[in-house]
Amino acid sequence: MTPWTGESTAAGPATVTAAGVAYTDPDQDALARDLDGTLWALCAGTATGKPQYAAELHPERQRTAMEGLLCACCTQPASRNEQGMLWVLPVLDDTVDTRWEGVHSSIPPMCEPCSETAPLLCPWLRNGHVQLRVREAEAIGVRGTLYPRPGSPDAPEPDALVLYDSPDMPFVVARQVVRELLHTTVVAFAAAVP
Repeated sequence: MTPWTGESTAAGPATVTAAGVAYTDPDQDALARDLDGTLWALCAGTATGKPQYAAELHPERQRTAMEGLLCACCTQPASRNEQGMLWVLPVLDDTVDTRWEGVHSSIPPMCEPCSETAPLLCPWLRNGHVQLRVREAEAIGVRGTLYPRPGSPDAPEPDALVLYDSPDMPFVVARQVVRELLHTTVVAFAAAVP
Protein backbone atom coordinates (compact mmCIF):
# COMPACT_ATOMS: atom_id res chain seq x y z
CA MET A 1 0.00 0.00 0.00
CA THR A 2 2.97 2.30 0.10
CA PRO A 3 3.66 4.28 -3.06
CA TRP A 4 6.73 3.36 -5.09
CA THR A 5 9.32 5.76 -6.47
CA GLY A 6 7.82 5.23 -9.95
CA GLU A 7 4.42 6.51 -8.83
CA SER A 8 3.01 9.96 -8.21
CA THR A 9 -0.07 11.07 -6.30
CA ALA A 10 0.35 14.76 -7.11
CA ALA A 11 -2.91 16.68 -7.18
CA GLY A 12 -4.42 17.32 -10.60
CA PRO A 13 -5.75 20.74 -11.58
CA ALA A 14 -9.09 21.28 -9.84
CA THR A 15 -11.80 23.90 -9.69
CA VAL A 16 -14.21 24.68 -6.87
CA THR A 17 -17.79 25.75 -7.51
CA ALA A 18 -20.83 26.01 -5.27
CA ALA A 19 -21.50 22.34 -6.09
CA GLY A 20 -18.06 21.16 -4.89
CA VAL A 21 -14.57 20.40 -6.11
CA ALA A 22 -13.90 18.79 -9.51
CA TYR A 23 -10.90 18.05 -11.68
CA THR A 24 -10.72 20.43 -14.63
CA ASP A 25 -10.45 17.51 -17.07
CA PRO A 26 -13.98 15.99 -17.17
CA ASP A 27 -12.65 12.55 -18.14
CA GLN A 28 -10.23 12.50 -15.19
CA ASP A 29 -13.01 13.76 -12.92
CA ALA A 30 -15.37 10.96 -13.97
CA LEU A 31 -12.68 8.28 -13.52
CA ALA A 32 -11.64 9.63 -10.11
CA ARG A 33 -15.14 9.46 -8.54
CA ASP A 34 -16.41 6.46 -6.60
CA LEU A 35 -19.98 5.14 -6.77
CA ASP A 36 -21.07 7.65 -4.11
CA GLY A 37 -19.65 10.56 -6.11
CA THR A 38 -16.66 11.21 -3.83
CA LEU A 39 -13.67 12.61 -5.71
CA TRP A 40 -10.42 10.67 -5.14
CA ALA A 41 -6.79 11.67 -5.55
CA LEU A 42 -5.35 10.64 -8.89
CA CYS A 43 -2.46 8.19 -9.11
CA ALA A 44 0.01 8.14 -11.98
CA GLY A 45 3.02 6.03 -12.88
CA THR A 46 3.77 2.39 -12.14
CA ALA A 47 4.81 0.48 -9.01
CA THR A 48 8.48 0.38 -9.97
CA GLY A 49 11.61 1.37 -8.11
CA LYS A 50 11.58 1.18 -4.32
CA PRO A 51 8.72 1.32 -1.83
CA GLN A 52 8.43 4.67 -0.05
CA TYR A 53 7.57 3.45 3.44
CA ALA A 54 7.69 6.92 4.99
CA ALA A 55 5.24 8.33 2.44
CA GLU A 56 1.49 8.56 2.77
CA LEU A 57 -0.45 5.45 1.72
CA HIS A 58 -1.29 4.99 -1.96
CA PRO A 59 -4.91 6.25 -2.27
CA GLU A 60 -6.24 3.60 -4.64
CA ARG A 61 -4.62 0.65 -2.87
CA GLN A 62 -5.58 2.00 0.57
CA ARG A 63 -9.20 2.37 -0.50
CA THR A 64 -9.31 -1.16 -1.96
CA ALA A 65 -7.84 -2.68 1.22
CA MET A 66 -10.11 -0.69 3.55
CA GLU A 67 -13.28 -1.40 1.59
CA GLY A 68 -12.51 -5.13 1.37
CA LEU A 69 -10.90 -5.37 4.85
CA LEU A 70 -7.77 -6.78 3.25
CA CYS A 71 -4.27 -6.87 4.72
CA ALA A 72 -2.49 -3.53 4.53
CA CYS A 73 0.66 -5.22 3.22
CA CYS A 74 -0.19 -8.18 1.02
CA THR A 75 -3.92 -7.51 0.29
CA GLN A 76 -4.90 -11.04 1.36
CA PRO A 77 -7.85 -11.34 3.77
CA ALA A 78 -7.05 -9.84 7.18
CA SER A 79 -6.60 -12.14 10.16
CA ARG A 80 -9.77 -12.87 12.14
CA ASN A 81 -10.41 -14.84 15.31
CA GLU A 82 -12.98 -14.88 18.12
CA GLN A 83 -11.66 -11.52 19.40
CA GLY A 84 -12.01 -9.84 16.01
CA MET A 85 -9.89 -8.60 13.14
CA LEU A 86 -6.18 -7.83 13.58
CA TRP A 87 -5.04 -4.20 13.37
CA VAL A 88 -1.44 -3.01 13.85
CA LEU A 89 -1.21 0.73 14.51
CA PRO A 90 1.67 3.06 15.33
CA VAL A 91 1.99 4.50 18.82
CA LEU A 92 2.37 8.16 17.94
CA ASP A 93 3.75 9.59 21.18
CA ASP A 94 5.85 8.56 24.18
CA THR A 95 2.89 7.52 26.32
CA VAL A 96 1.26 4.13 26.05
CA ASP A 97 -2.43 4.81 25.51
CA THR A 98 -4.68 1.97 26.60
CA ARG A 99 -7.83 3.68 25.30
CA TRP A 100 -7.92 2.33 21.78
CA GLU A 101 -11.72 2.14 21.71
CA GLY A 102 -13.18 4.40 19.01
CA VAL A 103 -9.85 5.16 17.32
CA HIS A 104 -10.19 6.47 13.75
CA SER A 105 -7.83 4.52 11.51
CA SER A 106 -6.81 5.00 7.91
CA ILE A 107 -4.48 1.99 8.20
CA PRO A 108 -6.17 -1.21 7.01
CA PRO A 109 -6.09 -4.43 9.06
CA MET A 110 -3.37 -7.07 8.64
CA CYS A 111 -2.86 -10.79 8.28
CA GLU A 112 -0.75 -12.65 10.87
CA PRO A 113 2.44 -13.04 8.77
CA CYS A 114 2.49 -9.36 7.76
CA SER A 115 1.85 -8.25 11.35
CA GLU A 116 5.27 -9.73 12.16
CA THR A 117 7.21 -8.32 9.18
CA ALA A 118 5.57 -4.89 8.74
CA PRO A 119 7.15 -3.35 11.88
CA LEU A 120 10.59 -4.22 10.51
CA LEU A 121 9.94 -2.33 7.25
CA CYS A 122 7.60 0.54 8.15
CA PRO A 123 9.24 3.47 10.00
CA TRP A 124 5.89 4.42 11.57
CA LEU A 125 5.56 0.99 13.18
CA ARG A 126 9.27 0.72 14.03
CA ASN A 127 8.82 3.70 16.38
CA GLY A 128 6.43 1.62 18.51
CA HIS A 129 3.12 -0.04 17.71
CA VAL A 130 0.09 -1.74 19.17
CA GLN A 131 -1.67 -4.90 18.01
CA LEU A 132 -5.44 -4.79 18.40
CA ARG A 133 -8.27 -7.19 17.78
CA VAL A 134 -11.34 -5.30 16.59
CA ARG A 135 -14.87 -6.67 16.41
CA GLU A 136 -16.41 -3.74 14.56
CA ALA A 137 -14.77 -1.32 12.12
CA GLU A 138 -17.35 0.93 10.49
CA ALA A 139 -16.30 3.11 7.56
CA ILE A 140 -17.15 6.63 8.75
CA GLY A 141 -15.57 8.96 6.21
CA VAL A 142 -12.47 9.95 4.29
CA ARG A 143 -9.26 11.84 4.93
CA GLY A 144 -8.13 14.23 2.23
CA THR A 145 -7.83 17.83 1.11
CA LEU A 146 -10.89 19.88 2.01
CA TYR A 147 -11.39 22.91 -0.23
CA PRO A 148 -13.15 26.05 1.04
CA ARG A 149 -16.38 27.23 -0.54
CA PRO A 150 -16.03 29.77 -3.37
CA GLY A 151 -15.43 33.26 -2.02
CA SER A 152 -13.96 32.02 1.26
CA PRO A 153 -10.54 33.44 2.17
CA ASP A 154 -9.57 30.15 3.83
CA ALA A 155 -6.83 27.95 2.40
CA PRO A 156 -7.50 24.26 1.64
CA GLU A 157 -7.09 21.92 4.64
CA PRO A 158 -4.62 19.26 3.42
CA ASP A 159 -5.42 16.61 6.05
CA ALA A 160 -9.10 16.90 6.94
CA LEU A 161 -11.33 14.10 8.21
CA VAL A 162 -14.68 14.44 6.44
CA LEU A 163 -17.52 12.19 7.59
CA TYR A 164 -19.77 10.57 5.00
CA ASP A 165 -22.85 12.50 6.17
CA SER A 166 -21.05 15.87 6.22
CA PRO A 167 -22.10 18.71 3.91
CA ASP A 168 -18.37 19.10 3.20
CA MET A 169 -18.15 15.80 1.23
CA PRO A 170 -18.52 17.48 -2.19
CA PHE A 171 -15.55 19.74 -1.34
CA VAL A 172 -12.98 17.05 -0.48
CA VAL A 173 -10.43 15.24 -2.64
CA ALA A 174 -10.17 11.97 -0.71
CA ARG A 175 -6.93 10.06 -0.17
CA GLN A 176 -7.92 7.53 2.50
CA VAL A 177 -10.98 5.69 3.81
CA VAL A 178 -11.29 6.05 7.59
CA ARG A 179 -12.81 3.39 9.86
CA GLU A 180 -13.79 3.73 13.51
CA LEU A 181 -12.46 0.80 15.52
CA LEU A 182 -14.95 -0.46 18.13
CA HIS A 183 -15.01 -3.32 20.64
CA THR A 184 -11.23 -3.41 20.69
CA THR A 185 -8.94 -5.73 22.62
CA VAL A 186 -5.27 -4.78 23.03
CA VAL A 187 -3.19 -7.84 22.16
CA ALA A 188 0.31 -6.38 22.55
CA PHE A 189 2.37 -3.21 22.67
CA ALA A 190 5.80 -3.10 21.06
CA ALA A 191 8.46 -0.51 21.86
CA ALA A 192 10.49 1.26 19.22
CA VAL A 193 12.83 -1.00 17.27
CA PRO A 194 16.46 0.23 17.47
